[in-house]
Amino acid sequence: MTKSSRCELVTWELFYELARKLSLAMYKASFRPEIIVAISRGGCIPARVICDYLDVFDLDVIKIEHYHGVHKEKTALLRYPLSADITGKRVLLVDDVSDTGDSFDIAIQHLLKHGEPGDLKTAALHHKTVSSYIPDYYAEIVHEWRWIIYPWAIMEDLRSLLQSMEAPPATLEDFARYLKQQHQLEVPRQTLEDVFSLSI
Repeated sequence: MTKSSRCELVTWELFYELARKLSLAMYKASFRPEIIVAISRGGCIPARVICDYLDVFDLDVIKIEHYHGVHKEKTALLRYPLSADITGKRVLLVDDVSDTGDSFDIAIQHLLKHGEPGDLKTAALHHKTVSSYIPDYYAEIVHEWRWIIYPWAIMEDLRSLLQSMEAPPATLEDFARYLKQQHQLEVPRQTLEDVFSLSI
């Protein structure tokens, strides 16, 4: 992400609508996972909502580290492996976004080494066309690259943007102006106040 990359803020309401759309697409395609594996941290909340929609009680998590806030690490790394037995099961692997495709690639390799699923499908709320990996299911396609800020990561991402400024903003209004001018991002005042106060 560059210092002037466009950002999009996803609200809780929009997130839920995207998760609903994703779940219904799988249901209509007659895919019924027996276990859902979330790619932590971004895939945890989407995976739980999909579990609710598709009546899945078996949920596991693997952690792949690729970004810290808006800053990308050189390589994606598997930090915490799968603990569940997926042999012979219909598995759904979930992340919030297919951005580069690296997280999905590493996660799929890990799952296939861990066991032999009966079927393995992937899902993301957003699929960016620049990604090297295309999920089996996605709620929205992103043709023009932008950084997507999900509601469960808003503090982390805004704090990261704040820390990347060349000089710390003197006021909350300066920070709001910077976000709008550099990232086409408008954020509720209370959220800005929280980021500002928790970052000083």
